[in-house]
Amino acid sequence: MALSGGPDSMALTLLAEAALPGRVLAATVDHRLRPESAAEADVAAGFCARLSIPCTVLGVQVETGNVQSGARLARYAALRRWADSERLDAVATAHHADDQAETLLMRLNRGSGLAGLAGVRLSRPLTAECLLVRPILGWRKAELEAICAAAGVEPVRDPSNHCDRFDRVRLRRSLAAADWLDIPAIARAAGHLADAEDALSGWVEKCWREDVTRERDVLRYNPGGPRYIRLKLLERAIASFGGQPRGSQVADLLAGLEQGRGGTLAGVRAVVADGVWLLRREGERRSG
Repeated sequence: MALSGGPDSMALTLLAEAALPGRVLAATVDHRLRPESAAEADVAAGFCARLSIPCTVLGVQVETGNVQSGARLARYAALRRWADSERLDAVATAHHADDQAETLLMRLNRGSGLAGLAGVRLSRPLTAECLLVRPILGWRKAELEAICAAAGVEPVRDPSNHCDRFDRVRLRRSLAAADWLDIPAIARAAGHLADAEDALSGWVEKCWREDVTRERDVLRYNPGGPRYIRLKLLERAIASFGGQPRGSQVADLLAGLEQGRGGTLAGVRAVVADGVWLLRREGERRSG
């Protein structure tokens, strides 16, 4: 399991060891972003030693730029290497209902699409052989803090805060003051959105097989179905040529195609011919 040393992951470690005694391994990531990070990793390792849980400290190098994104990428890359080296079937993280609610509300505030609003999933592949699981996604942070208190465990100051953007920290403080909000209900709503996104993803896959064909350098799409499906298929079509546009850019191109206009995005030219959308790399012409 992934152990940060904060109350959430320490509570998860206590729960995991109680449920699976002698079968738990832990890894704590030292992002090396602050002078005290090594000491915090030592606290996490010492906590595991008291529980007789093997713990590996994974030191990482975070790329410059977006610190939050870089820390996340470095952290999960290190966890993948650790999972492979230990031949693990699953790695658990301590994401909880408050995390889920914060993520959903932040993405709502940014106007995210369905995939973003689906929030944190209960599980996803970490490696080809290992799942990343979130077994306490339905728990409140206060419940996890209570577990640590009952066990006499003193967590480090929540280390996740040091990698968070200011907007998440501000939202966290606002949620703490909004006692009228039902945080578990918000977290469940993110789960319902994830179910909807999974269902629509299956529909997109079906339409891709049935409505999209490729002839040499040209991809042909016979558009149909709801706008969401057309948007996702157009996004996937552009990605098949190596393009990686933002969702808003794909939406603008979709609007043009629906009105019979062509357009170019991420190096891909799209035109309408007899109701069919034709896509090819910009500058290429149909051969043969």
